[in-house]
Amino acid sequence: MNFFKKIFGGGPDLSELIREGALIVDVRTPSEYKNGHCKTSKNMPLQGFQSKINGLKKQNKVIITCCASGMRSGNAAKMLNQAGVEAYNGGPWQKVEQARLKN
Repeated sequence: MNFFKKIFGGGPDLSELIREGALIVDVRTPSEYKNGHCKTSKNMPLQGFQSKINGLKKQNKVIITCCASGMRSGNAAKMLNQAGVEAYNGGPWQKVEQARLKN
């Protein structure tokens, strides 16, 4: 199903990805993360993110990235995809948290 969404648009169903075990990675700064974040997310700031990709790749999970607006998480998802990791830009962390709560 995600294959068709990738081709025809609309983006992935974040709730479905989370239900299937996707890892949520918040790429904001530690201080931003401290002020509010998706409950099950891991904080891995975009600055220095490149050095964390191999560790994420070894987890062999789909990854949903999030941030404040979707800009930084888009960059992180792109880096992961280029490294061969299935990753999706979840956009703002609040959107990802809402998707998580649907499960």
